[in-house]
Amino acid sequence: MTTEAQSTSVLTHVTVEAPLERAFRVFVEQFDKIKPREHNLLAVDVAETVLEPRAGGRIYDRGVDGSECRWATVIAYDPPHRFAFSWNITTEWKLETDPEKTSEVEITFTEDGPDRTRVALEHRHIERHGDGWEGMSSALGSGWPTGLERFAGYLSGSGPGTAA
Repeated sequence: MTTEAQSTSVLTHVTVEAPLERAFRVFVEQFDKIKPREHNLLAVDVAETVLEPRAGGRIYDRGVDGSECRWATVIAYDPPHRFAFSWNITTEWKLETDPEKTSEVEITFTEDGPDRTRVALEHRHIERHGDGWEGMSSALGSGWPTGLERFAGYLSGSGPGTAA
């Protein structure tokens, strides 16, 4: 696994021991099991994270009380190669309602052999968040690699739960 921070983007990747289609399917269909519950903008605990797998779909957390926080919108959905979403979160880790101030996360899946897939993540246009974006970039630079490692562990059965 490697991580690289660039001026306004965070780049990281991991290679997983799974065929391309399975890696993509598990990432998208089991996103609820991969995203840490403590990454939460709600006033209550997260019961589930919902990812609607289509361009224009929502990504949101549903709280234990039924409340919802839509923190992303799917902007590209091209199975099994590419998935991208807007990052609608401010530098204060609150919901961003102005689309001009959101960044983008793109995850690509590339075959690296019959049973290996390279999963690359780019979080770009972080500067759109305005003042304090550098701190956000730094936090994302450590958070996204942890997220991809969590995905790799989940996929291999050594992380939280077991991937289907």
